[in-house]
Amino acid sequence: MTKAAKAGRCEKAIREYFGGVLDGSITACRKIKQVAAKILRDMDNKDPLYPYHFREEYASKHVNFIERFCRLPSGKLGHAFKLELFQLAILSVIFGFVDAEGLRQYREVLWVMGRKNGKTALASGIEIDLQVNDDEGAPEVYNVATAHDQAAKGFNNAWRMIKTSPALSKHIRKRVSDLYCDLNMGTIKALSANTNHLDGLDVSGAIIDELAAMRNRDLYDLTIQGTSARRQPLVLEITTNGFVRAGIFDAQYQYAAKWLDGQATGVDAERFIAFIYELDEREEWEHEPAWVKANPGLGTIKSLPALRKNVSKAKNDPTFLPTLLVKDFNLIENQSQAWLTWSEIHNDATFDPSDGFTYAILGVDASDTTDLTAACLLMQRPNDPNIYALHMAWIPQRALEQAEREGRRGGRDGVPYDAWIANGYLRTCPTPIIDKRTVLDWVAEIQQKYGIYAVACGYDPWHMRDVPTVEAYEGYFGADYFRRVVQGAQTLSMPMKELRALYRENRIVDNANPIAEWCRSNVAVRSDANGNIAPDKKNQDPRNRIDAWAAECDAFVVLKDMADEYQSMIGG
Repeated sequence: MTKAAKAGRCEKAIREYFGGVLDGSITACRKIKQVAAKILRDMDNKDPLYPYHFREEYASKHVNFIERFCRLPSGKLGHAFKLELFQLAILSVIFGFVDAEGLRQYREVLWVMGRKNGKTALASGIEIDLQVNDDEGAPEVYNVATAHDQAAKGFNNAWRMIKTSPALSKHIRKRVSDLYCDLNMGTIKALSANTNHLDGLDVSGAIIDELAAMRNRDLYDLTIQGTSARRQPLVLEITTNGFVRAGIFDAQYQYAAKWLDGQATGVDAERFIAFIYELDEREEWEHEPAWVKANPGLGTIKSLPALRKNVSKAKNDPTFLPTLLVKDFNLIENQSQAWLTWSEIHNDATFDPSDGFTYAILGVDASDTTDLTAACLLMQRPNDPNIYALHMAWIPQRALEQAEREGRRGGRDGVPYDAWIANGYLRTCPTPIIDKRTVLDWVAEIQQKYGIYAVACGYDPWHMRDVPTVEAYEGYFGADYFRRVVQGAQTLSMPMKELRALYRENRIVDNANPIAEWCRSNVAVRSDANGNIAPDKKNQDPRNRIDAWAAECDAFVVLKDMADEYQSMIGG
């Protein structure tokens, strides 16, 4: 008998689906092809010293439970749950790879796919399985979401699935705050940011719903930390993309990309797996055969005519396009009215500041207490078309302490300020008002460290009006090279359009500075009847800061104004 003939249903599903991905019979994106190659390699790994192997009986135990006992919680309410091939294959991987003791390998799963691909029903089935069928004493399974309503949605879906199942409803009952199983004292609970007693969780399983909507990582961290006492916990992050940037979703997505590239190692990497369904190229949103890359349930779970309708709407309504790209195709975008796309914001290229740079133009976006103070040095090298950026930002220590007192452990504004400080992207100041002359100290530091001289400065005059500050900057640069950049369409429209062209060509290289990327992602624009644009600060969410980008833009305005002089300085 052949290997395929001997294989059980779960193994057959893995080989059929992921084999089809690799041979091209199933259309899939690059990241799914990457994970498919890894899975099939592991399936055929016969090394007795390798700690994990696929066991059909472990996979089938879980998928059979879901299909036998769970019922659809909406739509065809109460109908049997029938797993699609891609769902069966993925669940077989999650539950089927185990160690010598039969404990599963994968403890954390990132599963990204477009909306309406059956994630709600599937998540409900998985959490019930983890509650009843995971050989765990007194299991605690959580529906985790930022908002209580979202967490409760998953909880209520599970309850409907239980209530319509004759077998499950005999043993699981709904109490005030949980779903309780009398067979093993297991519970399913909703967990959100406003839940009391978040600390001290004992998590055996968790479904983190809409990870991409989380502005900070508090709930994620607490959930992961809460698994430490369990034998084989499972945290499943099943989500579409979203508009929140520099949050936990981006961190997980970037880690997954490294993991898929083989750059993540260690125990955490062994326990992690990612299934990311997305378009490979932005232009594919207009190419129907590519849509399945982000929507594995297209045509069965997800309505193809409905998606066609959404695509048609986006073609006629540009304001709807970002929503379509993010929610249906899992492309990384920022806010729905944002100026830049993620591909324009992010550039993987790196540079060494000590390699051939001599002169730079400084941009400063100063603040008083609440905003960041940001600085950017733009520089070029002879015969090099790129523009290189060094960024630094400052925030009052008092503002971070206030966030800590208010229980916002992830930091102000829903971004990882603490991590940025630790990694050298952000500095704190002890005073409640940032002294703008601190920027000059940083400029002098860069000069001493790399031999890069800042020869001019562009600045927003709004927060740079006090006499000591102006005198300090004019003393450093000279009055002629300390230049006001008025923040309006007349001054900024053309430079912003030129900047965007450079972003699109990946010609702004900033060593993937996360603060610069976050600030770029928050830039929204307004335009006038003549097509002139300017940042729309009036309607800006105060949490979505643009300070680092504003400093970059101010430096760019001056760089363009003195282009000939600057090129002469650098020998271009």
